[in-house]
Amino acid sequence: MQRLGKNRGGYLGETIDIDAVLGDIETAAQQHGWASETFLDVGEFKLRALTRAASRLPHPASRVYLSTGIHGDEPAGPLAVRQLLQEDRWPGNIELWLCPCLNPTGFDLNRRENRQGTDLNRQYRQPIAGETVAHVAWLERQPFFDLCLCLHEDWESDGFYIYELNTANRASLAETIIERVAKVCAIDLSETIEGRAARGGIIRPSVDPLTRTDWPEAFYLLSHKTRLSCTLEAPSDFPLPVRVAALTAGVNAALEWMAGERGDQAGNHF
Repeated sequence: MQRLGKNRGGYLGETIDIDAVLGDIETAAQQHGWASETFLDVGEFKLRALTRAASRLPHPASRVYLSTGIHGDEPAGPLAVRQLLQEDRWPGNIELWLCPCLNPTGFDLNRRENRQGTDLNRQYRQPIAGETVAHVAWLERQPFFDLCLCLHEDWESDGFYIYELNTANRASLAETIIERVAKVCAIDLSETIEGRAARGGIIRPSVDPLTRTDWPEAFYLLSHKTRLSCTLEAPSDFPLPVRVAALTAGVNAALEWMAGERGDQAGNHF
């Protein structure tokens, strides 16, 4: 499969009605027993978080955080979350925290930034935007996570790739995700992606937060909430159904990996 060639200077592909998608997400969550919390309500939009308790032993269950929709020109993430919630195939020994859209006003404009022109994914070292301030305050109330997954897209990419931030000295999860995604989407095998060295579709950047002046969400999570974070990047110059399939496949692979590990050796959280 090759790129469509639509994206020239930015994302020019399909758009979504974010309100309708979030309505579907809320409906599916209610149907399948998720709890819903609004952590920012400014009238014109709300930011919500969904949580799901583990349904079976062993205990303690793995704690996994999942977020998407922080860039308004990346529609595959919210659509993947909708599909995952509707399919309801979550492993029973995993507790889940889910933020389905962190930048709803960006989707209304089909642009990366929010309505005020702020890239929210560069706000997490010194939060100023209302969305990020509220999100960080919500995160501070949550427990430590065993794994964090951030779903994104890249309009310039030749295929799917992943950032892995791993300070836990654990076996890599990235290869497992790449292997599963390769069945439904091309992998970007470039040696350099986004100016960083890559191998087999995997980027392992410096995990020192001080090397970045403007933190993305993943760096905040690594500094405060987890020791293992993966950012999944779907290629947004490919058909939207392919990008959704790539992200859902990546999430399912990660969750199955975590569920198997916890099932094999239940223990303390990291």
